[in-house]
Amino acid sequence: MPHLQARTEPTYDAGRTGPATARSMRPPLDQERGETGTGRGRRAARTMPNTPIVPAGSVTGRSLTVVITIMCFLASLTAGAVYMMNQSASAWLRDIASEVTVQIETKDRAEIDKTVAEVTGFLASQPGVAKVKALSVNDAAQLLEPWLGQTDALASLPVPRLIAIELDRSSPPNVDALRAEVGERFPGVSVDDHRRWQQQIRTITRSFALGGLAILLLVGAATTAIIVSATKSAMASNRDIVEVLHFVGATDRFIAREFERHFLRLGVRAGVVGALWATGVFLAMPTVMEIMGGGAVTLAEIRRLVGIASLDAPGYFLLAIVVLVIAALCMLTSRLGVYRILNSQH
Repeated sequence: MPHLQARTEPTYDAGRTGPATARSMRPPLDQERGETGTGRGRRAARTMPNTPIVPAGSVTGRSLTVVITIMCFLASLTAGAVYMMNQSASAWLRDIASEVTVQIETKDRAEIDKTVAEVTGFLASQPGVAKVKALSVNDAAQLLEPWLGQTDALASLPVPRLIAIELDRSSPPNVDALRAEVGERFPGVSVDDHRRWQQQIRTITRSFALGGLAILLLVGAATTAIIVSATKSAMASNRDIVEVLHFVGATDRFIAREFERHFLRLGVRAGVVGALWATGVFLAMPTVMEIMGGGAVTLAEIRRLVGIASLDAPGYFLLAIVVLVIAALCMLTSRLGVYRILNSQH
């Protein structure tokens, strides 16, 4: 028989399914263990931020941005309007508190001018009185024109004569003592310090403030509900990605941080745009009212009601606070929502 050459067979180790060359290519066991657990979690944490879990350019993301922008616009508009009303009411109260009106009944028209002169001289000599001005009959008629209109019947009516007193704000007099002394010296003369009007202005201002606060709370509740719904939708659409992240060792904190970063950026962008829209409305309000046919009279009434109908530096700072609150609300709501969903899955 011919001599057969011995064939060289690949060497196998006991308990191994591959050749020695294949075994030599495998990493050591301690290296394999080093790649698991915490090591894989760190590697996932290093690589995943380059690919966000929640895509920012999706249709849902764009729609959510528009909705949050509208919410921030409404919140900024409400906060700015309440701020302007409060500033205007404060100016009214300062002006009213520093003015007192003296009313003289016209019982004897022949002596009315003499009585007005005597009361004016007496008030001008009192301490704490900065300025005294006696209004003429024509001045009093002009005050009644908004209610009665221009009519010659005012000349025949017993319109009382008025004296405007401007008080010294640094050292105002005792109005109650002044009222008692004027009533004692000059019968038929009354002093009005406008306390009733001050109380009404405070009541109206507080009502507007409470209404604005209620609107802000509703906007915050609606924003929270929208973010919760968007978080659930994002978690459901990226369920496979979240499961893979858990498999490679990513923690719930890492996943929640990815979601809160996404919604924080969304809240900041939407908040800034909404605040800019509200600022444009405040700046354009006087011009729009004049273009719509209100004219100078309506514009003057608006300025008398809400000041200059635009925001000052503290007002713009208030709008910035609204943006920060909306962004923080989006971030915290998404974070809590993700933790709640992940805990329910565990």
